[in-house]
Parts: sequence; C-alpha cells; structure tokens
Amino acid sequence: MTELGVFVPDWPLPPNVRAASTTRAGGCSRAPYGSFNLGDHVGDRPVAVARNRDLLCDALGLAQAPAWLSQVHGTEVAGPAQPPGVAADARYADCSGVVCAVLTADCLPLLLCSDDGQEVAAVHCGWRGLVGGIVGRALAHFRAPAAEISAWLGPAIGPSAFEVGAEVREAFLSAAGGSGECFIAGRGDRWLADLAGLARRALTAGGVRRVYGNGACTVTDVERFFSYRRDGVTGRMASLVWRTE
Repeated sequence: MTELGVFVPDWPLPPNVRAASTTRAGGCSRAPYGSFNLGDHVGDRPVAVARNRDLLCDALGLAQAPAWLSQVHGTEVAGPAQPPGVAADARYADCSGVVCAVLTADCLPLLLCSDDGQEVAAVHCGWRGLVGGIVGRALAHFRAPAAEISAWLGPAIGPSAFEVGAEVREAFLSAAGGSGECFIAGRGDRWLADLAGLARRALTAGGVRRVYGNGACTVTDVERFFSYRRDGVTGRMASLVWRTE
C-alpha cells in the first residue's frame, strides 16, 4: 500500500483546532475506487471503505470517527448533537469530540474556524448548495462575527473544467448580483463556471475576510484526486476540521 494521502491545509488555525484533507493515494479500495476511497455510497466494497476510514482515524489520531453526513446537495447544516448519517451538507460544532467532515469528488470542500478556536464547520459546496445559500447558512450558526472567522477552500473542479448550462448561470445571477464575473462563455450555449470563485463571493458577502486554499483542480490532477466529472464511477475524498479541546 502506498503512503496514505492525508495532508494538512495551509491555513493558520488556533492551537486547539486541527484540519485535514485527503487525496486518493493509499488505502485499500480497488479500481475504479482506487484507492483511498472514503465514500460509502458510491458502490465500493463496504469492507474497503470501513478499512480506509479506520486508516484515516489512525493517521489523524482521532478518538472517534468523523461525524459523516448523508450529503444531498442541499443547504441543511447539521449541529454537533445530530447523529452521523443525518441528511445535510454541512456540519457545525462548538465543542470538542465532534469531527466535522464532508466528502467530495469535484464539489468544493469549505472549512470554517472562528479565531478563538471555539467554533468550526465543514461545508459541501456544489453549485446547488452555493446558489441555495449554504455558505450563509453555515456562517449563521457561528456566534463569532464573520470578521473573526477564517475559511479554507479545498481541491475542487477548476474553472477551465466546470462546464455548465445557461440555467446554472441564470440561477446564480438571480440569487446574487455580480455572479456573472465567475462565468466565461464556453462552447455553444455552455458556460465555464468558477466554483471556488462563487464560494469566495458568498464568503465575502457573509463578511468573511480571510480565505485560504484552492487552486488544485480535481479533474485535471488525475494522480491525486477523485473526479466524478472526469470518471463517473469513482471514490470520494474527505476534508475535516475539529476541536481538540
């Protein structure tokens, strides 16, 4: 087995908060989920997914498993007391012992942390969630003012690979003025969308001033990342944030 694909986001955090994100490297899943697949809903062998999740916990020194979500491309934000498997696309926590986590394979993972280290959140940002306001809904759970929250954007489909229909662009234009700058005309009636740019706009609109990360494209970086747009049947990466005390 190759070295496990776990990396630490380049993001200044309080001493009591940790964050991590994964690649496809390592693990024990077979093709087309090769090899560090953490998604239990994509058709991979359950025993392989369970083993990969155990490997993740061991690598991060987690005393308990992440509070995984059943992601539905919606805008629900689960709180710290809601059980693993709840249908939501974000998890907020203001206590230790809850590891907030989201799974992605082109959609944008967004991690949030308050400057005092008391509040964290992980958000799954697909275009439907972004246009529906999931970033604002996640920020609304924080007691800390938005100016005292920092954000990290993880690997996602890049602006040169995310081709969408005109209806997607129109949905953003209707929901948030100025979103047009995140779209470039593509082939025919198609548009190229900047998913990370749309998330940055939502964070800025919510008052978040410090945003880190992004730049890695899941579609073009075949060796490091799973990509649903590229491969169809594939695995999922995880992005996680949690308080240690």
